[in-house]
Amino acid sequence: MFTGIVAAMGSIRRLTLRGEDALLEVDASLEMDDVRIGDSISVSGACLTVTALKEAGFTVDVSAETLSRTTLKTIKAGDPVNLEKALRVGDRLGGHIVLGHVDGVSRILGKTVRSQSVIFCFEIDPELSRYVVAKGSITVDGISLTVNRCEKDRFYVNIIPHTAAGSTLGVKKASDTVNIETDILARYLEKLIIASPKGNGETGNPAGGVDMALLARHGFLK
Repeated sequence: MFTGIVAAMGSIRRLTLRGEDALLEVDASLEMDDVRIGDSISVSGACLTVTALKEAGFTVDVSAETLSRTTLKTIKAGDPVNLEKALRVGDRLGGHIVLGHVDGVSRILGKTVRSQSVIFCFEIDPELSRYVVAKGSITVDGISLTVNRCEKDRFYVNIIPHTAAGSTLGVKKASDTVNIETDILARYLEKLIIASPKGNGETGNPAGGVDMALLARHGFLK
């Protein structure tokens, strides 16, 4: 589990394909004294397990599933990545609850400078957009961000200078791709919705639980 607060930037040393999987070597400026083999590290939003520690870096295995869902499948030597070590009990939760389970890849549609900040517009699969709400949280390349506004197939976030300077978003440009993880709380809410026994897509609330009407009354649905 992570917070989406990037601790440091690293760079890709090498990606070696091993059948459908891959071995990823990362150069890291991250403090690694407390990292052990088997620990989790977020690499641009993807939770990966450390398999070897090297001087100023580490190695992780990347499964075919992770490659298929993330930008790691197109990454190359020298590319920058955002790094965050796993959350420890007692740490401050500065961002939001991030699992490192990437939902999919998004494309940057545009960047607009506004005062000292930059407004990013990201494309998002309509299947994922139902989990994105204005003023809610979303993870982009491992960074916890607040959604300014959202539409059916896109959303907007404001990037302050500190975030731009300390993450890969400072060098990203329009048409570049990023990893997206939606807020896990939205998925649990969806799971809790009680489907009607009629099987016709309607919803009911016979047990007094969560249904579509309840969510709509409290502003979760438009």
